[in-house]
Amino acid sequence: MAEELKLFRSWSSPYALRVVHALKIKGLEFETVVEDLKNKSASLLEYNPTYKKVPILVHKGRPICESLVILEYIDETWKQSPLLPQNPYDRAMARFWAKFGEDKVFPSIWSVFVSQGKDQEGAMAQAAGNLKYLEEQLKGKKFFGGESIGYLDIAFGWMANLISILEEIADLKLIDAETFPCLSAWMNNFADDPVIKECWPPRDKMIEKFKAMREPYLKQGA
Repeated sequence: MAEELKLFRSWSSPYALRVVHALKIKGLEFETVVEDLKNKSASLLEYNPTYKKVPILVHKGRPICESLVILEYIDETWKQSPLLPQNPYDRAMARFWAKFGEDKVFPSIWSVFVSQGKDQEGAMAQAAGNLKYLEEQLKGKKFFGGESIGYLDIAFGWMANLISILEEIADLKLIDAETFPCLSAWMNNFADDPVIKECWPPRDKMIEKFKAMREPYLKQGA
């Protein structure tokens, strides 16, 4: 199986990590190509000439790009340990909330991270409003789809690792157990799952990387 599946990723990309999680949950063997995004390989540019970014999953020589698209491809190709719900309506809702995560949740949290003062206060309020929707979706459930990790958990999986890193760097609290009990519990359940836990990138390197990413925004806003 490894010779049929090749994943192009970077060491820190939360989007590429979605694909890693899905492949591991499915029990699939795959080859990993870790890219230096400042010096992209000819293969990356060949396989994804449109966006020129990771992740790229190459299956039998054919590339699939964009993390959420790749998740659906994996789920449709390998039927074991289904990621998407079987019911068409539930599948549609999972896709809806995944898009909400891309369009609303991540940008609002990133705005908190890279802003200061009153701008940060406004960003915090917007992010909290978006997080309340996720809190509602998780009421009475261990994971978004029920008792096991699925498509939507993987789509939002970056939160279980990256939120605490951003909080530490910015010296603030975005998600606490009192305000978001269901979301907090979900983050712990997801992060501590044995399959997921072994895939997290080194925390110290992540802190160093995101500190460096934040600095230009702070200088610009000063």
